[in-house]
Amino acid sequence: MGIILGKITVETPKYKSVEKKGDIEIREYEPAVVAEVSYDPKSMKSGRDGGFMILARYIGAIGTPYNKKGSEPGEKIAMTAPVITQEHGGAEKISMTAPVITKDGEGDNENKSMVTMQFVLPASYTLETAPTPTDDRVKLKEFPSKTYGVITFSGTVNPKLEEQQVQKLKTSLESDGYKIMGDHLLARYNPPWTPWFLKTNEVMIPVEKNL
Repeated sequence: MGIILGKITVETPKYKSVEKKGDIEIREYEPAVVAEVSYDPKSMKSGRDGGFMILARYIGAIGTPYNKKGSEPGEKIAMTAPVITQEHGGAEKISMTAPVITKDGEGDNENKSMVTMQFVLPASYTLETAPTPTDDRVKLKEFPSKTYGVITFSGTVNPKLEEQQVQKLKTSLESDGYKIMGDHLLARYNPPWTPWFLKTNEVMIPVEKNL
């Protein structure tokens, strides 16, 4: 992913920092185009991260790009960070740009295990200029500007660590007068082989300031 020993050297989503307090920050993200795939993690060998290879093939990170531009052959698209993953009910959709982001959402028990993974495309692309996926499972979406409360932390993410960070962030946001506007996203910036103490992760929650 263009990240060496934990140092992030690839393009990341553009945002304006509104407020910062320790490891928690309020960010206004700019609009972006994302490529996403939704799937049942139980049907994938890699479980929750099963969509990674599908999206990697779309951008051409592995072999010939699974995309096209009109009648022209596919073009390679630069990898960004983070990768975004969202757990959600069958009717809910994800939002955001490039780390890996994971979001827990509402939904009935039958559909709650569905996952949506996203790659945020480089800022040079629009929905009109981004290459069209040749794999029907990959969809392109325009992500609107949005404000998030974000907490940054290190380590290899597991459900317990993730939930700890979610609760810490929610408590801080609510005490500072912010209204929670949706479920959280989990953004992971590093490949799995990165040492745990060099990994950068973020939990992101959409917010509005209470008047």
